[in-house]
Amino acid sequence: MKNFSKTVLAIQAHPDDTEIFCSGTLALLKQKGFKIVIATMTNGGMGGATQNEAETAATRKKEAARAAEILNADYYCLNERDGYLFDNAETRIKVTELIRKVNAGIVITHLPFDYHPDHRATSSIVEAGTIVATLPNIPTKEKPTELTPLLYYSSPFGFTDNMGGKIADPSFFIDVTSTFEIKKEMLACHESQKAVMELMFNITDFFGDMRDSDLKIGKMAGVKYAEAYWQNTGAAFYSDPLIQEILKDFKR
Repeated sequence: MKNFSKTVLAIQAHPDDTEIFCSGTLALLKQKGFKIVIATMTNGGMGGATQNEAETAATRKKEAARAAEILNADYYCLNERDGYLFDNAETRIKVTELIRKVNAGIVITHLPFDYHPDHRATSSIVEAGTIVATLPNIPTKEKPTELTPLLYYSSPFGFTDNMGGKIADPSFFIDVTSTFEIKKEMLACHESQKAVMELMFNITDFFGDMRDSDLKIGKMAGVKYAEAYWQNTGAAFYSDPLIQEILKDFKR
């Protein structure tokens, strides 16, 4: 196993995405001595039901920061516009700069075929920004990483692709039963999303829906609560199974 930095950077599209999709695993990695960093590509400004875009963005960034504090994690917002996230040179450089700034050894993001356009754009941007993290010609203020970070993808909402179809089996599951209460506490920081989820998806129990999703994935894994992951082992990335080894007692 190569000597990857013990910093995990979860870069997802919106405030609350990390809490929903991978915070149970982050809590386990925190317990194993990893530094946790949470970042959002957008400020979540469209995800409001009672405030305008600017007010909603301010509220959601505060909620995300409070949630990160539960893991003693750093929180960064790259401040792209919610709902209008595009893969371009500027956003790729922003991601590379952040990866270098925090010296990430592991990066977690969305699957390329996630249901939400912002999630899919995030996946493309993060993959591209991670690939070049070691290259000296990338124009950032931060020095290159020594190794290309390992790249993992968390499960999409509903465990289906953007057309509602069945997705490929994950590389592995992580049993998050022991950290599920931490996950609930983190998600509870996102109080503003209760009304939005009801408006968008007719979900009247935002927190209960997350619980039911993890129960469903847990059933697939043979445990109570679980999160699912895919590792990018393509030619541009190392295939070292670092999360799988560190959390081998929780891997299913």
